[in-house]
Amino acid sequence: MSSKRLGKGINAIINPDSKKNANSSNRSGVNKVKINNIKPNPNQPRRDFDKKSLEELSLSIKNKGIITPITLRKSGKDYEIVAGERRWRAAKKAKLKSIPAYIIDIKNNSEMMQVALIENIQREDLNAIEEAEGYAILNSKYGLSHDEIANTIGKKRTTISNALRLLKLPPEIRKSIRAGKISAGHGRAILQKKTISAMQVFWKKIINESLSVRAAEALVRPLSKMKKIRKVGVKKGSTKGIEDKLIEIFGTKVKLRPSQVGGSIEIVYFSDDDLDRILDLLQSI
Repeated sequence: MSSKRLGKGINAIINPDSKKNANSSNRSGVNKVKINNIKPNPNQPRRDFDKKSLEELSLSIKNKGIITPITLRKSGKDYEIVAGERRWRAAKKAKLKSIPAYIIDIKNNSEMMQVALIENIQREDLNAIEEAEGYAILNSKYGLSHDEIANTIGKKRTTISNALRLLKLPPEIRKSIRAGKISAGHGRAILQKKTISAMQVFWKKIINESLSVRAAEALVRPLSKMKKIRKVGVKKGSTKGIEDKLIEIFGTKVKLRPSQVGGSIEIVYFSDDDLDRILDLLQSI
């Protein structure tokens, strides 16, 4: 399965002939599949299923049914969930006998993981740590580079790299990001501290003082970012390496454009807030 096909989203890979494999419903490409014939995906990127929200979803399903079908692949005589495990769990709680589902043709676990990530990201169902863990599996278990993951998922390479950096945080800080107590932006600011103990102290300060991401960045930027910028060395033929270092420092896309005499550095920003952040960083140097 090509990354271009994956990048179009879940609808690009729904098998239009899947209704031959199960009882079809009124919606094109959607099938009714028995709950007991479905098993969860062991590589499901989503790990947290809040009990209260699951109960609320179950009650909603009892009253209104399932609006968005889950996504399955054939697994022997049964089906395996590609995306939609929360809806499946809630449907079981609601004691439904069957559930609407798309059945897609996926040949290997790498493709399955990619599709599960795409579907969850498009629905904004994953927290920052779950998303990072999904990228880590694609990178370490299935050998996809950051560029390949970015192209497949439809994100920028810097987004993938920055997400993966969050997994370097101590477990209790990652847990607080999962729980929504701090954001991924806070996590990246905490990473500027070089020891676990320093990270933990800074994390507690952020929570106790209810610091915004920008305020947290301001506390670490003048020391850490300035040192990093001064350490970036220029060597002939090392443009890619320098770009990667600058991307890590600025947290955005950076392009070196050499010319016969000198050259230029292009720093990309994606919003007014992003521009303010970069300007603050440059002013602190």
